[in-house]
Amino acid sequence: MESSLILTLLFLLCISTVSTASHNYCSPSTSHSDLSILHIHGHCSPFRSPATQYLDSIFNMASYADPKRISYLSTLATNRSTTVPIAAGHVINTGNYVVRVQIGSPGQPMFMVLDTSNDATWLPCTGCVGCPSSVFNFSASTTFQFVDCSLPQCSAVKGASCSTESGFGSGSCMFNQSYGGDSSFTATLSRDVLLLSNDVVRNYAFGCISSVSGTSTPPQGLLGLGRGSMSLISQAGSLYSGVFSYCLPSFRSYYFSGSLKLGPVGQPKNIRTTPLLKNPHRPSLYYVNLTGITVGRVRVPISPDLLAFDMNTGAGTIIDSGTVITRLVEPVYNAVRDEFKKQLPGPFTSLGAFDTCFNATNDAVAPAITLHFTDLDLKLPLENSLIHSSAGSLACLAIASAPNNVNSVLNIIANLQQQNLRILFDTANSRLGIVREVCN
Repeated sequence: MESSLILTLLFLLCISTVSTASHNYCSPSTSHSDLSILHIHGHCSPFRSPATQYLDSIFNMASYADPKRISYLSTLATNRSTTVPIAAGHVINTGNYVVRVQIGSPGQPMFMVLDTSNDATWLPCTGCVGCPSSVFNFSASTTFQFVDCSLPQCSAVKGASCSTESGFGSGSCMFNQSYGGDSSFTATLSRDVLLLSNDVVRNYAFGCISSVSGTSTPPQGLLGLGRGSMSLISQAGSLYSGVFSYCLPSFRSYYFSGSLKLGPVGQPKNIRTTPLLKNPHRPSLYYVNLTGITVGRVRVPISPDLLAFDMNTGAGTIIDSGTVITRLVEPVYNAVRDEFKKQLPGPFTSLGAFDTCFNATNDAVAPAITLHFTDLDLKLPLENSLIHSSAGSLACLAIASAPNNVNSVLNIIANLQQQNLRILFDTANSRLGIVREVCN
């Protein structure tokens, strides 16, 4: 089996209705090495609201979903090596990309959110109370099994206890957990076959949800790409050697086709890298060392302690696939915003989560934002630093401070700032690489 799996992304912008072409872009890929990924609010997503324009959904997610996610990430500290966050709901507030995978024998398709800041996979199962209608029917899989309480994997799950529910495996490893800041769950640790196109991961451990509450988590589950022992990268270590990368296309296009590549084969050779830092108290997160920020040609004066990596407090900078816009701790953001305003004609106004909006006719003269990491400088293209209103009359700086009600010490480099870049996660060599790649 080829150790490098290329997952085709379809991150779709829906602003208007288009006629059906001869090629059906919403059909799953038939290539043996491709697996489709859709944006949660994209044209082909089963979770898309027909009445919601895509740009409006971006503003809504940045304004209302991001604060919940930031609150969750800011409290994601644990003394255990692995946590399994489980929840499901009818409203999608966190996570931006869903991947179509298959679970069980025969395979049952599920659209799961892809998340680099969580480890385990979880999904709603038959009999779940409070789950949506699309669930995994574990009784129909010939390879499904619950994980017994006595097995070592159970001790890796936070809050584990022995199940007494006959429908969800009496004597199995049951646990309660939270996700996203306002949701909770009950689940049973389970094993089954995970199919990623033609790649097969046998005895893949995941949470089988029996009950949920809350509204901020994906309805068909989550596929974890974090750094812990329960993540896809760890469980499929023999296939992918701890290496994956993705390229997220620009949200300005209608149809998107980026890629997620698992494994060392096919990864870019000429790529600048920065060290990946690991925090044992927040083992799922991908920390990097952000050393400074330049606006235009001006290096913004920022106290080093505001960017410093601190294992005890959790402070530092992470790369995250689930947050929409980059969030900086308040003093850092204020300094960046003020310098940005100095170099651009006003007046300025606010729109949702964005407090630095201006006439869109001035976007061509907006100063570039450069993020400085150890051994790596990333100059953001304007499409990665600005976002336009749905009416097109305003352009906004697509960076914000952490919400006022969140005591966040994290700087989060979010997915809008990652578009049209190849982001390489090499956990085996503790490095993160970034290179420009137009993947629209």
